Amino acid sequence: MEINVKDHFALLFDKDNNIAYKALQELQKESEESDKVYCYMDQLADMMNSDNSYIRTRGLTLIAYNAKWDKDYKIDEIIDEYLKHIEDVKPITARQCIKLLPMVAKNKPELKDDIVCALQKADISIYADSMQSLVYKDIQNSLAEIEKL
Repeated sequence: MEINVKDHFALLFDKDNNIAYKALQELQKESEESDKVYCYMDQLADMMNSDNSYIRTRGLTLIAYNAKWDKDYKIDEIIDEYLKHIEDVKPITARQCIKLLPMVAKNKPELKDDIVCALQKADISIYADSMQSLVYKDIQNSLAEIEKL
């Protein structure tokens, strides 16, 4: 079934997080199969700077899912900004970002060294003790996954 990418993209900003999350899931599925979401890369990049951590996470997610379609090297241009979210103020957003990095590294091998370096340099002491071990594990898992590429 064909989804309306434009409508779903608009729903990413819905006040109801359930609606926005469903839209995100549909756009992720679409991104696995086609490059129809790729034309929104500039808006996705803008989403990384949102004050709303949910919107940041949605932007980070869809950028990673569209890495395989990135023929215009848009991710290369924003990778430094993207990697800053390894240390996002919200640990949940940071964890999502970290878990998405192997997907980016797989589809953008030229960025692999930058990604590995950023993961290795990440300062997890900024998070509450209860979150540090989780973020640390995510980093180790992503590094191991990238290592295998």
